[in-house]
Amino acid sequence: MWKKIVAGIVAFVVLLVSGGYLWLVDKTKKSAANDYFEDAIAAFEAADAESMPARGGIVFVGSSSIRMWSSLGEDMGELPVLNRGFGGAQMNHLIYNVDRVINPYAPSMVVVYAGDNDLQAGSPKTAERVLDDYRRLVGLVHAKHPEAIFYFLSIKPSWLRWAQWPEMKRANALIEAASRTDDRLRYIDVSSVLLGDDGEPRDDVFVIDGLHMNATGYAAWASVVRPILEADFARAGLEAAATSTEQD
Repeated sequence: MWKKIVAGIVAFVVLLVSGGYLWLVDKTKKSAANDYFEDAIAAFEAADAESMPARGGIVFVGSSSIRMWSSLGEDMGELPVLNRGFGGAQMNHLIYNVDRVINPYAPSMVVVYAGDNDLQAGSPKTAERVLDDYRRLVGLVHAKHPEAIFYFLSIKPSWLRWAQWPEMKRANALIEAASRTDDRLRYIDVSSVLLGDDGEPRDDVFVIDGLHMNATGYAAWASVVRPILEADFARAGLEAAATSTEQD
């Protein structure tokens, strides 16, 4: 009798897990569609129609880790930042919407956080695909704004996607290496500050879902990102001033 009960419980758990995995694969496939976040992009355009952001600033673009950075303006001090993070964006969503969320602002700098969702459980994408898509995104922006400097924020480790961390680390390494080949590309390691001394994700930097960051996590990111952007932005400003003086 008990064997039948146990067997029934095991069968139910297997069915539940397999069904959940199939649901995850299906959802992952649907959310990868280029126009999946159309409502969010249209909302950006509506906001721009009311008050167009100044050109030449720093555009932060990417997935929910950017979208949920509510303290971005405060964390970046006097830097002219614009948050254009949306939903669970993947690299292909940034490519598809590049002329709606990046190019209209003629950015001097573009800060990208993507790849996290590209490599989530159930996704067929690889580290190489993330690199290739990132290169394509950069090319589409540089075709119109060749002087724009790109900053790739490393894909972060998290409890929810800890099983995918090895592939994410591979993507980070590939993009870091590629960033050394062009003076307009930068790689910023925002992963290390989220790891504890044991090499695993810190417990104090995530909200309850084990994926998205809390205020402590964003403060850790800001401590790394802000000094780099401030130094480069100041340097760009000085170079622009010098060029202007020479032309005068």
